[in-house]
Amino acid sequence: MFDDPMLPADPDLPLLHTRNYEVRAYKVNDGEILLRGAVRDLKPGGLYIENDPEPLAIHHMVIEMRISYPMLEITYASAELKEFPHHECPGIAPKYKQLEGLSIARGFTHKVRELFGGPRGCTHTTALLQAMAPVAIQCGWSMQMLKAQEILASGKELPSEPSEARKMAYKMNLNTCHIWDEHGDHVRRIEEGIPMEAPVWVEKRMAKLGRSTDEWQRKRI
Repeated sequence: MFDDPMLPADPDLPLLHTRNYEVRAYKVNDGEILLRGAVRDLKPGGLYIENDPEPLAIHHMVIEMRISYPMLEITYASAELKEFPHHECPGIAPKYKQLEGLSIARGFTHKVRELFGGPRGCTHTTALLQAMAPVAIQCGWSMQMLKAQEILASGKELPSEPSEARKMAYKMNLNTCHIWDEHGDHVRRIEEGIPMEAPVWVEKRMAKLGRSTDEWQRKRI
């Protein structure tokens, strides 16, 4: 279903450059998330090297982090430069150990710029970091869904009150976008005790499956 590229090709225009980000997160245990990210820049075949049909990778950086949950503190970080333009480029990789001990939630983008902006880091590795941070935030919701599945699979009932992790995830979303404006309607409804509506993508998929979003709502903690 997702094998097609996110952007369609334009056969009427010469391609100059393609940048791809990929970020994956894994549950290590109830208190830890493993986050891996990569960025890669490709030049089309034949652009830089004549008669070379293969795309040419000019940047390829990989970051791995271990993050405590639900506090979202970075406990381990490593950076690897796999493709780069200058022999000295990989020398900056060890500096990214300075991520350890930082929160990947509030204030992370500012701290990353402070530590690694401009000549203090690698432009592409730092850009990758900024793309990875929102994924860590999104993992909070996924960790809750996994926990709910585990509880139901054990034959137990889900708690009637929101979990502490869910409350923390809610707080971390405040003021992150116009929907989560602390003075907006969405947050007001939540504060009034009105159950949060199912995401649009859940509505679409449940409708396609001929199922109700109520089923999804009942399996949240």
